[in-house]
Amino acid sequence: MRVAAIDVGTNSTRLLVAEQSGDSFRSVDRRMTITRLGQGVDQTKALNQEALERTLATIADYAAACGEYGVQRMRVTGTSAVRDARNRDEFFIGVKTLTGQDAELLSGEEEARATFLGATTDLAIGGQKLVVDIGGGSTEFILGSSEPEALVSLDIGCVRMFEKHLHSDPPDEAELTALRDEVSAALKGAAEVLTVPSGTQLIGVAGTVAQLAVLKTGIPVYDPDVTHHAVLSHGDVRKLARRLRTLPYEQRRRIAGLEPGRVDVIVAGAEILQLVMETFDAPELTASEKDILDGLVMQLLG
Repeated sequence: MRVAAIDVGTNSTRLLVAEQSGDSFRSVDRRMTITRLGQGVDQTKALNQEALERTLATIADYAAACGEYGVQRMRVTGTSAVRDARNRDEFFIGVKTLTGQDAELLSGEEEARATFLGATTDLAIGGQKLVVDIGGGSTEFILGSSEPEALVSLDIGCVRMFEKHLHSDPPDEAELTALRDEVSAALKGAAEVLTVPSGTQLIGVAGTVAQLAVLKTGIPVYDPDVTHHAVLSHGDVRKLARRLRTLPYEQRRRIAGLEPGRVDVIVAGAEILQLVMETFDAPELTASEKDILDGLVMQLLG
């Protein structure tokens, strides 16, 4: 049986087509398009019409691909940007028109559970793991061993923090301090909820982590076979964050391997990740290319 999951995030819209293979699944097609659905949502609490049109056009392309692949079951999920928007019904109507089915609005907890399921699917069983998913609108933390034991969702995504705090090019110290203060305060609250034992493995998923893994490895173009399970030390992240925040946009844009749709928000993303590692005293992070999409597919396949 072939199934598909379309995850509509604040910064990107992604597709995974998969088919059942024994007790697991085989990836048939995986795509990602920067659509920035969350453009301005933190300030306006509404989906921007151009951003909505970009996103729905991408969903239409993905739905057509699903038809070509003979997909039998499909899920379309919305997360932080859709949760925050008062005109979210426009998104739901558009998805229904294009795909013939209702989109699901995932809560932060549902998003976290699917992410943990996907991110840990090919890791060694046993031992505590803390999965961190830095999205565009929110950041999720999921602690557990074989299944989630504690979940926290915070409104400190890279798009949200970029739009709220970083207005200069490059950002000035006052803007960076304001961003760090807000992120640190949110992380302090998360650390009080999550009891993270010493030696817990930190697993990072989603665009910010994948992008920093690309920059650390030095590959000129994104290659998930290289970045999957790449290890980033705290020193690596600190060095990358310092480099990115000191360069103006035009110079960042020319960095080999830096995706055009992330040139603006990667500064905020790198700052968030550095503070995450410091808050939870993590000397290193393992990047995972398996994430919420894989978890959604596994749930579809039962």
